[in-house]
Amino acid sequence: MINTKNNELLHTLGSAAALALGTGLVLWAPRSIWALLVFIGSILWILGGPLLKPARWALAVLALGLLLPWIGQHNESYLDVAVTIGIYMALAIGLNVVVGFAGLLDLGYVAFYGIGAYLYAIFASPHAKQLFENTALAGLVPLSGNWFWPFLLFGVIAAAISGVLLGLPVLRLRGDYLAIVTLGFGEIIRILLNNLNKPINITNGPKGIVPVAAPEIGSYSMGSLTHYYFIALALVLLTVVVARRMEHSWVGRAWAAIREDEIAARAMGIPLVKIKLLAFAAGASFAGAMGALFAAKLAFVDPTSFSFMESIGILAMVILGGMGSINGALIGATAVVVLQFQILKSLSEWMVSLSTKGLLNLPSQLDPSKLERFIFGIILVLMMLFRPEGILPERRRELDLPEPNRIGGGN
Repeated sequence: MINTKNNELLHTLGSAAALALGTGLVLWAPRSIWALLVFIGSILWILGGPLLKPARWALAVLALGLLLPWIGQHNESYLDVAVTIGIYMALAIGLNVVVGFAGLLDLGYVAFYGIGAYLYAIFASPHAKQLFENTALAGLVPLSGNWFWPFLLFGVIAAAISGVLLGLPVLRLRGDYLAIVTLGFGEIIRILLNNLNKPINITNGPKGIVPVAAPEIGSYSMGSLTHYYFIALALVLLTVVVARRMEHSWVGRAWAAIREDEIAARAMGIPLVKIKLLAFAAGASFAGAMGALFAAKLAFVDPTSFSFMESIGILAMVILGGMGSINGALIGATAVVVLQFQILKSLSEWMVSLSTKGLLNLPSQLDPSKLERFIFGIILVLMMLFRPEGILPERRRELDLPEPNRIGGGN
């Protein structure tokens, strides 16, 4: 007990020192990727390390509620990355419910994200005036940013209903067959978004919808990056709380049973149809809410934002972090977004500067920003070879892993 307390105290002091160091580095060198990595690493240490509980909450509030927004005032790119990380954290947790908790491979998850985004964009943009020109809604649209808050809930409901509709025809499918059907569903939604501009122009086709109204409270606009950051932070916290409650409820145990052995789960009296549909609906609902936030933040939506590769990227976050682990999903989303928007971008800028100085002469095809999927593929292959359970595996799976000091383990 004493050793545990001492360990928690050491981790608390170490995370506080790392947070102070990271804050100082990003203020001293705001364009340094290494400074950003130290700062993000300190936050992940605070959230996931064995810290004293009161200190964890105090440091988390300090880091996420005060320091990050304050740093963002000096460099808005940090806030932009933070909002993007928040959006993908919630998406990764939602997909983790389907893939990690219930063991149902979903390759069309981004479709629910697109449904939430277009639902808000259609009604909160000038496009609504044209769409509802000869209807009773003509005098009510486009909706103001005050409607953003109800549309978070509408996005949840619409995506959940879509998840149930997807789940109904695929309940008897497993493995590769389920993956193929969900992939087809994702592509169908993307094609519909791309072609529903005639005979009635609902989605404005490949041109997309612009501008989408920013969130408002009364007459106060909440369209700055700082506002979006706090909205994303609140939604991620809500997502984590809901996902944890589901994981530790009878529903979460039923999902785990289905994931491990459907026949045994049926024999125990678990209603497979109801529980599977609940998994699809719950995972989709998180994506629907974040879709509305994505549309408002970008002020623009088009079908290219909801391609099949986007689903693969979210699945990569879940696999890298650890399937079935909520903390793993958070870490996986952070790692992939930082890699995509910071590390590869900084590496590309560094190579361009070397080429400008005549120190490096590489073809444009080797630009790291163009090799993003290739690099993701290499990382996933290495993870499957050396740590197939992910960076931070689910606790129950972690207990099942062979240990070198266990008899018969380490093979």
